Amino acid sequence: MKGSDNTNFIPNLSYDCVIFGFNGKTLKILILEYQNTGFFALPGGFIRKNQSLKEAVDKGVEERTGLKNVFLDQFQVFGSLDRSDSFAMRKILEANNKDIEENKWMMNRFITVGHYALINYEDVDPKPDHLSDSIGWYAIEDVPRLMMDHNDIVDKALEVLRNNISEKIIGMNLLPQKFTMKQLQQVFEAILDQKLRRTSFQRKMLSLDILERHEKLFEGKAHKAPYLYSFT
Repeated sequence: MKGSDNTNFIPNLSYDCVIFGFNGKTLKILILEYQNTGFFALPGGFIRKNQSLKEAVDKGVEERTGLKNVFLDQFQVFGSLDRSDSFAMRKILEANNKDIEENKWMMNRFITVGHYALINYEDVDPKPDHLSDSIGWYAIEDVPRLMMDHNDIVDKALEVLRNNISEKIIGMNLLPQKFTMKQLQQVFEAILDQKLRRTSFQRKMLSLDILERHEKLFEGKAHKAPYLYSFT
């Protein structure tokens, strides 16, 4: 939420990002906590009049994670009549000693465009925005109560991610250039939150025609060495 001059931004339009973090085993979400308020929220922001939506979202994600060229997917627009919370926004502004009159536009109703990203959280040193004092990774089951409709946005992002994981996995950069079938299965299991049968999973992945098989990865016993794969 940078800038206090609403003439620089497209009125009543914002974006919110569900930034999923994955380290090969565990799926987490990046959450902001606003100074001296106890309010938690997703990273998000406004779109300047001289920016495209994509440019604004890319910049916002880079500022929070330090990463460029992150896989991002726009998944839904959220615009219910009761989604804005002027009381919470006022408390955040007051806690940051911001002039209420100059920034009252932030308390208006906003339609927000939901995006999700998926990154390796071990590669990231998260940075809070100028209104928040902390930012951190929360396991899916430990996500706190968030401002406005942000919990609903998280739930929808997770639903979309799980429903489209086979199609989206190629662009997510969650795996090394060459990986084993076990590593690929671990990604699916973490995101879907369920154990998968090894033989069924391998058969399905090979049937999608998105993998190219390479040499074996020799670690330990040679006869048990798994093949390496890459996306075609």
